[in-house]
Amino acid sequence: MADRFVLEPSSRSSFDMYLMLLLVLLVGIGLTALFSASYYYGELNFSDSFYFIKKDGLYILVGIALGLLLMNIPLDMLRQYIPHIILATLVMVFLPFVPGLGKKILGAQRWIIVFGRSFQPSELAKLSLVLYLAHIFDKKSDRINDFANTIFPPLIITGIMVFIIYGQNDFSTSFFILFVAIAMFFVAGVSLYYFLFLIASAVPLAIILVFTKEHRVERIITYLRPEIDPMGTGYQVLAAKDALLRGGFFGVGLGQGVEKIGGLPEAHSDFVFAVLAEESGLIGVVVIIGLFVLFAVQGYRISLLSGSRFSFLLGFGITSMIFLQAVFNFAVVAGLVPTTGIPLPFFSSGGSSKLVSLMMCGLLLNISRYAERRGLV
Repeated sequence: MADRFVLEPSSRSSFDMYLMLLLVLLVGIGLTALFSASYYYGELNFSDSFYFIKKDGLYILVGIALGLLLMNIPLDMLRQYIPHIILATLVMVFLPFVPGLGKKILGAQRWIIVFGRSFQPSELAKLSLVLYLAHIFDKKSDRINDFANTIFPPLIITGIMVFIIYGQNDFSTSFFILFVAIAMFFVAGVSLYYFLFLIASAVPLAIILVFTKEHRVERIITYLRPEIDPMGTGYQVLAAKDALLRGGFFGVGLGQGVEKIGGLPEAHSDFVFAVLAEESGLIGVVVIIGLFVLFAVQGYRISLLSGSRFSFLLGFGITSMIFLQAVFNFAVVAGLVPTTGIPLPFFSSGGSSKLVSLMMCGLLLNISRYAERRGLV
């Protein structure tokens, strides 16, 4: 399927300035929103209102450095190391289970401690899996529907990664990675028969996994009827809705929101968008959603015009990973889907997410250097 969209290779040129501008805006506004959502919590719990800005700021600096590296590395050279990258990632997602190295927070065994800093390997899995799938589907494009040689190996790698992450009590991330992986199978041109088989297998399995944990069932009930337990499981959902309503059209003003001060637990994390909506109103909501939509449009256009099947699939996977995370987060805050643990890229507190997102964007900018410039300017 990808062959229908990709143009002929063009000469390498400068990176896409529109995408760079969007990234600067997203990171800058994201840090501003994070500070506004976290300064009270940081002062209360760590005696430092800048605690989360300092913590995430370090990851952003490292992410920018790695992103610049990935923006300039020849893609053919990078492909030589993809087998090593996927193997290293499979090892890393096991590390949270290692005593003394893994860290358990709120019942989830998702983090490792490296040099005194926490890191979430499942975030790196998003990038590694996209790289691997783009590589394997390009390498075997002439036999894309050969189940034994082309479909089965990436299916196994995806399945192993998804189930390890699920074992960390991280259903949301494992489901999201599977969702994007299936999308990549589809755009790579895998037969609709296999695609429907994947969907038919994944949906009942996901339902079974949801109902094996009490807190997941509670999230479903809370999504359907949050008012049943307004001071318990429905509290955060109702608080997020209150924040959206309080914002009105123009918002209450930057830093003036009240839901983050005890009303909305962990407001700096997955619900930072609710704080932003309260303080900047509908105008701010439209601007942020618009920036992510523009990012998606530019990312997909770069992918379509990249000049090679590998670049197309890689760009598609990266853009989908970032944009669809944002869509899921928006939907959660608006109460359209059950609460998940999926952060808002560039906004939610979490250094691992920001670091890996910037690395992915470095690769997307790299792809843009090979893209046909017509239609991108």
